[in-house]
Amino acid sequence: MKITNNEFLVPLDDEQNRIDVFLNKKLKDLSRSYIKDLILSGQLKINKAIIKSPSYKVKFNDSVSLNIVPKPVQNLTPFNFNLNIIFEDDDIMVIDKPAGIPIHPGAGNYDKTIVNALINYNKNSLSNIGDELRPGIVHRIDKNTSGLVVIAKNNHAHENLSNQFSKHTIKRVYQLLVWGKIRPSKGKVETLITRSSKNRQMMEVSNVKGKKAITNYKTIEIFENNNIPTLSLLECELETGRTHQIRVHMNYLGHSIVGDDKYKKRLKKIKNISLSLEKRLMDLNRQFLHAKIIGFIHPKKKEKVIFDSILPQELEIVIKTLRNTSK
Repeated sequence: MKITNNEFLVPLDDEQNRIDVFLNKKLKDLSRSYIKDLILSGQLKINKAIIKSPSYKVKFNDSVSLNIVPKPVQNLTPFNFNLNIIFEDDDIMVIDKPAGIPIHPGAGNYDKTIVNALINYNKNSLSNIGDELRPGIVHRIDKNTSGLVVIAKNNHAHENLSNQFSKHTIKRVYQLLVWGKIRPSKGKVETLITRSSKNRQMMEVSNVKGKKAITNYKTIEIFENNNIPTLSLLECELETGRTHQIRVHMNYLGHSIVGDDKYKKRLKKIKNISLSLEKRLMDLNRQFLHAKIIGFIHPKKKEKVIFDSILPQELEIVIKTLRNTSK
């Protein structure tokens, strides 16, 4: 097995950065998760001492040495799934993902994902930068979120789109239904978001650590009367793309998303709810969050492109029920 050694000296500008972040900047072809795995497996030395902590803070002039051990070959199983492709050319594909299917393989599901469906559709026309389990994947949305995702069909497109995401120039607009009435009716949420100390599968707002997250929101429609709990249909436009960002920010504001299984308000505590609406909400096995608009500069044509998606049927019927009930 071939092992590639990479050695670096830490410049003053990178002092106190996490070692996994530092290496991710130096080794752009490797995903941060792969770098973390290498560190945890003892492939990192700092000043000739083995370090197994991805959060280790580097110091000026540290000597960093990372052995890059090739990943074992992963076999991605094709998944016969009907992709809703709304645009495709030689460089990119834009798909409208339904809720209930994850973007890429992970713990507990290695063969029924969007990636597996892409392999089934055309395994020879996907970028192969970074993680072998994520060919073509430039960004992702949660399993139980629906909507638009752009796929890179070659490495040039992948690098170009990744750069646009890094610079936060991609236009991303989501529609969502939340509990209550947000005041003010439109605004900007700007916080740090970090992994929860209580549940590692969740994220939370922090005043002292994490990544900067900015969400612009506006209220589209409010549903309220004596027969239903107050609910609001919102649009959120992201300036950043952190894990669970909209879900965390809405929960932070005290208006969690309807159907959210992690950042949620329990339906059983709600009084004065109509039977028809209660049934619609109870049957909703997903969060009411939909990636409605995505816009970016085409990686080859250098022209602005924008795509729009309507609410899927299971969400549209909730809105129709709300409108009928709140009359």
